[in-house]
Parts: sequence; structure tokens; C-alpha cells
Amino acid sequence: MKSWWTFIRRLNSIHARLLATYLLLTALGTSLMASYILWSFYTYFMQTRQADMENWTTALSESAADALEEKNLHRVDLLVQRYGAPETVTLRIFNQKGQMIATSDPEGDKRVPDWYSVPGMKEALHNHPVQGVAKGVLSTEDRLFIARPILRNGRLLGVLRMSITLDQLQRQFIRVIWSVLGTLTLTILLCALISARLARSLSKPIETMRNFAIRLGSGQFGDKLILSENNELDQLAVELNRMSERLASLDQERRAFLANVSHELRTPISNVQVTLDALKSGADEEPELRDRFFQTIENEIKRLSRLIHDLLDLGRLEAGVTQLEKQTISLGSLINRAVGAVETRMQAKGISARVNIVDITLHGDPERLLQAILNVLDNAIKHSLPNSQVFISGYKQEKIAVVKIQDQGSGISENDLPRIFEQFYTTDPSRKGSGSGLGLAIAKRIIEAHRGSITASSIANQGSTFTIYLPMKTRTEPTNTVSV
Repeated sequence: MKSWWTFIRRLNSIHARLLATYLLLTALGTSLMASYILWSFYTYFMQTRQADMENWTTALSESAADALEEKNLHRVDLLVQRYGAPETVTLRIFNQKGQMIATSDPEGDKRVPDWYSVPGMKEALHNHPVQGVAKGVLSTEDRLFIARPILRNGRLLGVLRMSITLDQLQRQFIRVIWSVLGTLTLTILLCALISARLARSLSKPIETMRNFAIRLGSGQFGDKLILSENNELDQLAVELNRMSERLASLDQERRAFLANVSHELRTPISNVQVTLDALKSGADEEPELRDRFFQTIENEIKRLSRLIHDLLDLGRLEAGVTQLEKQTISLGSLINRAVGAVETRMQAKGISARVNIVDITLHGDPERLLQAILNVLDNAIKHSLPNSQVFISGYKQEKIAVVKIQDQGSGISENDLPRIFEQFYTTDPSRKGSGSGLGLAIAKRIIEAHRGSITASSIANQGSTFTIYLPMKTRTEPTNTVSV
């Protein structure tokens, strides 16, 4: 049973299907070509024989006309005996009434009761020559015949009928058919060998890619597919390798994300658990200590709530399920609103903001864009030195609105700069803050959802600059304006 299923699977394989297709096409093409050759050969031979008979009977009818006009029946009989052959060529001459005058087969023709019904006689007696293929007069073999009226000065003197056997032609044609069939069989066998090799050369790389895809589906990311076909399959292999590398990268990011989420969730929960254990152990008896523990629990719960909210927000943005309520927005008003929201924090740290925004109109979701700018500003405030400034500028660059937010902190190292927008980015201890590590990642997703982009640059000990690029409002977009 197992071997049977193996056989069925092989029949359904790409190699088997390609081989069957090649063989069918080869057999069909060679069969059609052989049929055409045989048909052409047979048609050519028949047309040649008919042309020969046409020439022979034309010449014989002139000689017969001379003899009949002179009423020399002996000459007519000699003419028939000279050019007729009992086994292959039958020659008969009739008078204008359809009565036989001479024949090359007298013994056989005595048994024919009615010559008027013989193929071609009726038409020839009515002055119409006829030729074609018909059964023999007294046999069942196919014969090529021609019945021609004998005319002289427009007067019907009689009918000449000649027929030749096709038996020799048919025997020769059968030999030709067997020769063609043998050649056809040999051609198909040779094509089968070539097709098998060609099908294998095509199916082998496809099977290799199938096995590679199966390994990818089972989670074996990072494998490399190597093909040397010098055709479109090589390009497909390159794309599969890119997909494998991307899947490996995504799998690594997923693992790191889960590890970071677990760590970030475990920390506040552990702190709350430790605080509750301390309260159960009698720490609530001291009012000052109890209030501090309750404050710790409240802070950790708020931190946990922010983390969960940021995770859900980031998940919706990455999945593309967040609907943007796009409206016409003034960039200056949007920046002023963001600066006003963090003004208290900036004053507490002794940081001032310098804003320089030109009049630019955008088309987007005002609340989402405000969230993105606030996240970038929050990062700048966290890492600014006391009594420093945050510079915010906005200007046009062709059809793009550019917003730059620059702080005066210690900067970001070159190794950490490419990862600044990753979730839970905490690689550089100098950049750690009290947030969840998702602010810049969320800002990046929001800006990309508006068909924009964000980049970061930094100079050591001089601060970092975040640049946001957003498409400006076009004339074809809605013109309703909302106050922000």
C-alpha cells in the first residue's frame, strides 16, 4: 500500500507532469507531421497516376477515333490488346450505344450484364469525361478509372474506359506507413530521453525550492537557497533567501519583543507583590511607611497601565487597524499645542523651548500627530541637560513639511542610533528613562501611517535631532479645517 501511494505521488510530481506534457506534445507533433507526410505522398501519387491516365487515354482516344471513323474494328481490337494488361491495366472501347467493341479482359467482361451501370459509363455516353476511384467491375479491389468519350468533329463515336489496379500502390504505401511508424517510434523514444532530462533539469530546482519553503514553514528561518540555473529561477531563489532572512529577523524581533514585554510587565508586578507582602507583615502600622508603600503601589499600577496602553496602541498601528480621522491642520498650531502640553515638565527641569514654525497646512489625524510629536518631545525632555533648550523648527521642502526637534543632551552613540525606534529600546544606559520604551516606536508608526518618515541624528555631547517628514496638503484633499 505504501509503494502504491509513493507511485501516485510520483505521478503527481512536477517532474512526471512535465515529462508527460513533453511526451504528449512530441507524440502529437510527430503524429501530425507523419500523417501530413503520408497524406501528401498518397495524394501526390494519385494525382500523378490520374495525370498519366489522362494523357494515355487522350492519345488512345485519338487512335480509336481514327479506327472507328474508318469502321476498322480489327485495328480497335489491336489497340486495346497492345495497351491493356489483364492483371493491372484494363482497357475497354464501347460504341456510341454503350455496346462493347473491344476489351483487354474478354473472359471477365462476358459476365457483366449491364455496362451502363458501371461507374463513369453513363456520364461518358453523355459526352462528359469522368475519372476517380471505384471497385473493380468483377472484383472488390480498388481501381483508378477514367471514362472518356471518343469524339471526332464534335460527334460521339464511342467511349474509352481505362482502369488500373491500386494493389501495388497500396502495398508500397503500407511499406511506407511501417517505415514512417518505425521512424516515429524511434523519434518518440529519443524525445522521451531528452524530455526526461529536460523535465528533471526544470523540476529539480523547483523541488529544491519546495523543500526550502517547507523548512521555512516549519520555522527553520535563516537557511540559504543556492541555485545555478541562470534564469528566472535564480531571481526567485534570491527573493526566497531575502524572505528567509526577513523571517529570521522578524522571529528574532518577536522573541526579543516577548522577552522585553515579559520583563517590563514582571517588574511592576513584582514591586506591587513585594509591597503588599510588606504591608501584610505589619508595615501598615506605621502611617508614614504605609503611605509610602501605597504610593509605590499606585505608581507601579499607573506604570503598568501606561505600558499596556502603549502595547495595545503599537499593536493596532502595526496591524493597520487604526483609523485616521484626517482633517486640515495648521502645523504651527499643532506644535504650539504640543509645547503647551509639556510646558510644566520643562519648567520643572529648567528647560526652555525655542519654536520657529512657518505657516504650513497638513492633512492628517490631529490627535495622532499630536501624540507622535509629544512622544518625540518627551524623549527630548528626558535626555536634555538642566537649564538647556529644546529647538523646534518647521519649514517647507518642496511638497514636504519638515519638523526638527533638537535637544542639548549627551547624544546617542553610533551603535545605538540605528535601533532608536525599536520597541523597548534600552541599549544605551545613558538613554534610559522612566517610560515604557515604546514612545519613539509609536511615533514612527503614526508618522508612517500618514505616508511620512522620521529619522534621528546625534553628535556626541551636543544632543540629538529628530527630523519628521510629512506630506503637505494637496488641492484634491478635503478642505474642512479644524482648530487644534
